[in-house]
Amino acid sequence: MPKTKFQDLIYTIIMVIVMVYAMVFYNIISIEGPSNQAFIMAFKELPIMGLIAFILEFFLIGKIAQKLALRLVNPKEDKPIMMILAVSSIIVAFMCPTMSLIGSLLFNFNGFENIIINWLTLTIKNFPMALFWQIFYAGPFVRLIFRHIFKNN
Repeated sequence: MPKTKFQDLIYTIIMVIVMVYAMVFYNIISIEGPSNQAFIMAFKELPIMGLIAFILEFFLIGKIAQKLALRLVNPKEDKPIMMILAVSSIIVAFMCPTMSLIGSLLFNFNGFENIIINWLTLTIKNFPMALFWQIFYAGPFVRLIFRHIFKNN
């Protein structure tokens, strides 16, 4: 896990890329149906959604998640995985509704009068996938990459 601001920056960039790409891809295939084109479409949306997610996570939600996780888990007494699961779950709990709202605002095809129902529908659809993807795939994958990058630190 990151120990310096620079490491935190690198970790967040990698995590944002992995999470945002997967969630954008998931949303595209949920709406358009599965296709090879969905992989390319997800890459086209990655820069804007990735930048938004990075700003939210690095400057706001990541810090809130750390503080809330420390209320639930004692790093001196509990196993490290408990802190990882607490932080990851809290980040998803905040990021999923926030990014779903932003996605609703940016890519709303049903008119703005339906923005609330679109946001709630997206959040309900995305939350299980985001949590599952974060806990079982993105988190372990990003931590593996991070350990290889900073193996001498």
